Amino acid sequence: MASRLLHRLRHALASDGPGEAAAGPEAEQFPESSELEDDDAEGLSSRLSGTLSFTSAEDDPDDEDEDDEAGPDSPPSGDGTSGEDAERSPPPDGQRGSQLLARQLQDFWKKSRNTLVPQRLLFEVTSANVVKDPPSKYVLYTLAVIGPGPPDRQPAQISRRYSDFERLHRNLQRQFRGPMAAISFPRKRLRRNFTAETIARRSRAFEQFLGHLQTVPELRQAPDLHDFFVLPELRRAQSLTCTGLYREALALWANAWQLQTQLGTPSGPDRPLLTLAGLAVCHQELEDPGEARACSEKALQLLGDKRPHPFLAPFLEAHVRLSWRLGLDKRQTEAQLQSLQEAGLTPVPPPSLKELLIKEVLD
Repeated sequence: MASRLLHRLRHALASDGPGEAAAGPEAEQFPESSELEDDDAEGLSSRLSGTLSFTSAEDDPDDEDEDDEAGPDSPPSGDGTSGEDAERSPPPDGQRGSQLLARQLQDFWKKSRNTLVPQRLLFEVTSANVVKDPPSKYVLYTLAVIGPGPPDRQPAQISRRYSDFERLHRNLQRQFRGPMAAISFPRKRLRRNFTAETIARRSRAFEQFLGHLQTVPELRQAPDLHDFFVLPELRRAQSLTCTGLYREALALWANAWQLQTQLGTPSGPDRPLLTLAGLAVCHQELEDPGEARACSEKALQLLGDKRPHPFLAPFLEAHVRLSWRLGLDKRQTEAQLQSLQEAGLTPVPPPSLKELLIKEVLD
């Protein structure tokens, strides 16, 4: 087992040898099992040491607890990183290696843009932190989502725990039994969930799991997969906006927009419109009317001639007001808003974008 694993890892690491891509079944991209035996942990830890930084609680007396069963009141998956008890100690060498790998993956994506093979996103677990929030204790995995764009652009990121991945796997299995039969998932463990070896193995398995989902068209467009990536970010951004923490919310709205741009919008334009509304509100509150107007323009392009969409009149009203503030032409959007009001399709004045954000229910 160890010799087979070593042979497989050597092929995976020999990226400068194009002829080794088809070296046979030993170089298969997705192994038959995403969980390795304990004897192979040392080799896999070495494989990840340059790209993954993680904390462990190997000597913790609670080590035998299951990280996803440790407490009944688990915090939302999108904001676990804000806890003061998150044990973070990423080594500088690991960070540099992670940034290097991200650039390499983006370069690979750029080189393959002109091929006939459909492009898919690449995923890298950049950190894994043991979070203690009594009575809960779990590992929070942070993934970089690498796709199209300039190499120097910061990749979108998400932070999820094992239970989030497991829920996604369970939901997809229920809906797509055939395609999901060939996709492996790391099994639960009754003990040693917080050791460096377990965290490293699961990190690698989650990268492969998401990458494999991207290769199957019907799974790639599944609403549950998009919810996994985007919904926690939108809920957290909405909460921060409603409480007036606009700078913190802006970063989350921007990250959610980048994720949706990379993933596509199989469920329609409503979530992208909500994201653009959040961006416009935050930019406006942070005294950046130019960016707020650009977000409103982008939303109006998405809406097109859809009438009466609940977001149409608020975006028109925001565009008119921001154009007036910037001294730009507002006649076209002003006439469009007036026609909606004369037809009785929107109240006078229409609700603001901020009011829509507060009332919108994300499910």
